[in-house]
Amino acid sequence: MTDHYQPLPEHRFTFGLWTVGSTGRDPFGDPVRQKLSPVQLVHLLAEVGAYGVNFHDNDLVPIDATPAERDQIVKDFKQALAETGLVVPMATTNLFFDPAFKDGAFTSNDAQVRAYALQKTMRAIDLGAELGAGVYVFWGGREGTESDATKNPLDAGKRFREALNFLCEYVKDQGYALKFALEPKPNEPRSDIYLPTVGAMLGFIATLDHPEMVGVNPEVAHEHMAGLNFMHAVAQAWDAGKLFHIDLNDQKFGRYDQDFRFGAEMIKQAFFLVRFLEDVGYQGSRHFDAHAYRTGDYEDVKAFARGCMRTYLILKEKAARFNQDAEIQALLAEVTAQDESLSFLNGGYSRQKADRLKDMTFDRVALGARGLPYERLDQLTVELLLGVR
Repeated sequence: MTDHYQPLPEHRFTFGLWTVGSTGRDPFGDPVRQKLSPVQLVHLLAEVGAYGVNFHDNDLVPIDATPAERDQIVKDFKQALAETGLVVPMATTNLFFDPAFKDGAFTSNDAQVRAYALQKTMRAIDLGAELGAGVYVFWGGREGTESDATKNPLDAGKRFREALNFLCEYVKDQGYALKFALEPKPNEPRSDIYLPTVGAMLGFIATLDHPEMVGVNPEVAHEHMAGLNFMHAVAQAWDAGKLFHIDLNDQKFGRYDQDFRFGAEMIKQAFFLVRFLEDVGYQGSRHFDAHAYRTGDYEDVKAFARGCMRTYLILKEKAARFNQDAEIQALLAEVTAQDESLSFLNGGYSRQKADRLKDMTFDRVALGARGLPYERLDQLTVELLLGVR
């Protein structure tokens, strides 16, 4: 029997080297899986049917590699891409792991650290452009504080803005076809990370010299950590024309950054997200920024990667059924029906419209008494997800 949930290149499913390459190390335990090389990880991703592979600079080239070592690593990686057909849609810089960035990179109080962060990022941008990346993500994992006695948030914001303005000009000067995507997160590993949500990032982007070059890379887990509705954040980014990339995983509300397999915990939230992305026609990568359980070996890592993609495709099919279900659509038509007598308000404000509206009489009691069949609508959604519709 044909499996309708096999990934295809047009689905644009991608994984980072750091995702399937996770050795299972955590703050309380040593690695449980042997470290694989970037070349081995590319072949692993090809085996499970991924479209592309993304990387931090030091996922691919160790931070202390010599120029000759760097060139050989990149040559071998390119060969693996050619052998498998995988592409590199996105790249990023690790500005959080090395002790030099313990108090931030672009927002560090130390000018030497800030300059080094710019240098490291320019070199990593060069590498990303060399390998064909079209999106460059910035996650400021150390851009924050444990105590507000240590750093002025106005100074930090100014430094972050200056860094991104500098890097935008660098990309323009080099002639790279790159867009930047900023990735928000509320906390961890810092107590408080600056610009913690999608909304905060969108406000910040408007202050940049080249806002047209900069969008967001929202992540399921990061918004769920703050107890927020991820789909709403994605919709806001889409409405602003700033959904340049997206990180898919799963996460219980209010927990540490769990990075579970997509759909592993909050299936209804995952469904509405997939339905939104498919309905609006999002054309970017579906990037899975997640990790297999620490309990698994690499066969289970493959099952994890296949599961991320399979769940997305199942939910995509469910979304199509939702849009075609006669009873669901009838209820939606009922609750979204428009009053033609108010069509004069279309097209925005005029004095005549304001005067006409002020003269109208509304039956406030009747408006409040109108029942909305949202219990029925939600139950039908649940039944569809549970496979009985």
